[in-house]
Amino acid sequence: NECSALEQITLSPSITSIGRRTFSGCRSLKEIDIPSNVTEIGSYAFNECSLLKQIVIPPSATLIGSETFAGCASLVTISIPSSVVSIGENAFERCFDLKGISIPHITVIKNGVFAKCSSLTQLTIPSTVVSIGNEAFAGCSSLEQIEIPSSVVSIGCQAFEGCSQLREIDIPPILK
Repeated sequence: NECSALEQITLSPSITSIGRRTFSGCRSLKEIDIPSNVTEIGSYAFNECSLLKQIVIPPSATLIGSETFAGCASLVTISIPSSVVSIGENAFERCFDLKGISIPHITVIKNGVFAKCSSLTQLTIPSTVVSIGNEAFAGCSSLEQIEIPSSVVSIGCQAFEGCSQLREIDIPPILK
């Protein structure tokens, strides 16, 4: 990849979106400040940026594309604002060091969004969620407890497969 030595990015404050695969494979990237006007972060935008440790998504953002942060193995913290209404499939898959996350007020947790986040110990699913996709949390081997709100009416196949430390799960009585 041509950006493999890139360690830090400073984007213009006038940028309103980060396109598909913009920084994909920038394996040395450690730091980026996403401008406050960004509304969309495209699919694969930071895919495989394996040294990226934290990211703050601005309150203007509404969309995080598919596999946007997949393979960001060193990502420990991410702040997702309540303005985000859609998170694409596998958006945070293989973020091995991610320990906790607060999911915004989305309605669907899509397929594989947090799959293989093996350090994830806690998460809060908001009461706006109605559907949890296939393998959404598969391989989250450190996840100990999860409460599924009564708003959830469907849980996909293997949604919690490989969650070997999961000791307690509260499932609403009405599921499809």
